[in-house]
Amino acid sequence: MTENTENTNKENIVIASDPHEVQDHFDLFQTDPYQKLFEYKRQFEGAHSKEEITEVGEWTKTWDYREKNFAREALTINPAKACQPLGALFLAAGFEGTLPYSHGSQGCVAYFRTHLTRNYKEPFQAVSSSMTEDAAVFGGYKNLADGLANCYTLYKPKMIALCTTCMAEVIGDDLSAFVENAKHEEAIPQEIPVPFAHTPSFVGSHVTGYDNMLKAILGNLTKGKKAETTNGKYNFNLGFDPYVGNIRELKRILNLFELDYTILSDNADAFDAPNTGELEMYNGKTTLEEAGDSINAEGSFFFQKYTTPKSQAFFKEAGQETFNFRPFGIRGTDEFITKLSEISGKEVPQQLIEERGRAVDAMTDSQAWIHGKRVALYGDPDHVFGLVNFLLELGAEPVHIVVSNSNNKFEKELQAVLDASIYGQKATIWGKKDLWHLRSLMFTEPVDLLIGNSYGKYLWRDTETPFVRIGYPIFDRHHMHRYETLGYRGAFNLHNWIVNTILDELDRKTIIPGKTDISFDLIR
Repeated sequence: MTENTENTNKENIVIASDPHEVQDHFDLFQTDPYQKLFEYKRQFEGAHSKEEITEVGEWTKTWDYREKNFAREALTINPAKACQPLGALFLAAGFEGTLPYSHGSQGCVAYFRTHLTRNYKEPFQAVSSSMTEDAAVFGGYKNLADGLANCYTLYKPKMIALCTTCMAEVIGDDLSAFVENAKHEEAIPQEIPVPFAHTPSFVGSHVTGYDNMLKAILGNLTKGKKAETTNGKYNFNLGFDPYVGNIRELKRILNLFELDYTILSDNADAFDAPNTGELEMYNGKTTLEEAGDSINAEGSFFFQKYTTPKSQAFFKEAGQETFNFRPFGIRGTDEFITKLSEISGKEVPQQLIEERGRAVDAMTDSQAWIHGKRVALYGDPDHVFGLVNFLLELGAEPVHIVVSNSNNKFEKELQAVLDASIYGQKATIWGKKDLWHLRSLMFTEPVDLLIGNSYGKYLWRDTETPFVRIGYPIFDRHHMHRYETLGYRGAFNLHNWIVNTILDELDRKTIIPGKTDISFDLIR
């Protein structure tokens, strides 16, 4: 290894310069040269003293700070939600030959693509009208029309699903007129569907955008297709569900009942495509024909009640029956399977009966490790609802439930579930709060377990609470989205992640030989 020596005013900083010696960044930045460099930079950063940082850090763990933290109104810190267009693009990816299109700046769509790619480790295709300052002043029509022409010419989509961003909403771009004019000027053919959804990021969340885009696509593709009789099929929509394994598991269950169905937004392959060496530009599996005919179904099942109110209303207004089921955990899955048996006229398949038995057996085996554990969790309303139900089945006690994109109906329904269980009596629903609020809660009223997306790892670091990664996004672990969390198999996976996190943490706490290892057991 060779070294370069750089003279400074105060000391010499030695910088590794051998290009043939490659170190992982977590080792490299711990080496003496980098540690000296970081310390040297503090004088230019106006850094506070380490003693002061420690003192303030300790104060943020107190009840005094908690009261001040909960008194803030104009500031949100690390909310457990994302903005509307993310949900709209996620939904659009589930339809055949569909190119998601974000009408706004290039930076916005880059954020959405990155957010999805980091979770799924998959490339995600979406285009933008690349609006800049001139579009903000004069309107975004030219950008939109040029963008539509370019993406149609280059990528030949069957449908372009268009959503807005903050900029387009603030300047009041008229999407209906814009799309009509673009077709009139032959930027794109008249026959190509361009459903559009208003998805301003400054209101709602990603689940709002999901619903807005689903309703827009349904409204566009079903126009004029309402028939006198039903097509004998049922529609199923999972909502903003990040686990692609759930779509595949749902299909397996429906096939066991030999039901004819349409998955509204089948984006499993869009976010989990097989690597065959061939590029498949579009992997959405819901055909436009199926989506157009969905208005003639016998009924529609929705798994996320608070994510899809507008889409459900769309089918209800068309005279179609809608159902809300949450097939997560044992009871939720039982209710769903029972309904499938009813509408199909078939007995519950023996395969599902045995899967249920295995899930219950696993829960019984691990009951001693989970029963009575105090849990903090956070996420979207429907996501949290399913988790709370499952925790109550396990005998765990939800304590802090943070839902940044909450609403009154959700909180009332969830509170009723908590009130009905002896394990839900200590729970508080913290609607419209963020993860910085949760940090104060976890320091002042500690829990045994934390459940949520990857952003919870900072709470895990600060509070040393065992952390189970469930939800969206999961940036810092791989492949979890490929598992199912739905049905009896999903209940087993959720249970597996929870109990083994508890056991992993127990091993870490008993790992010191001769001191704590009296409980470092081989068999647990």
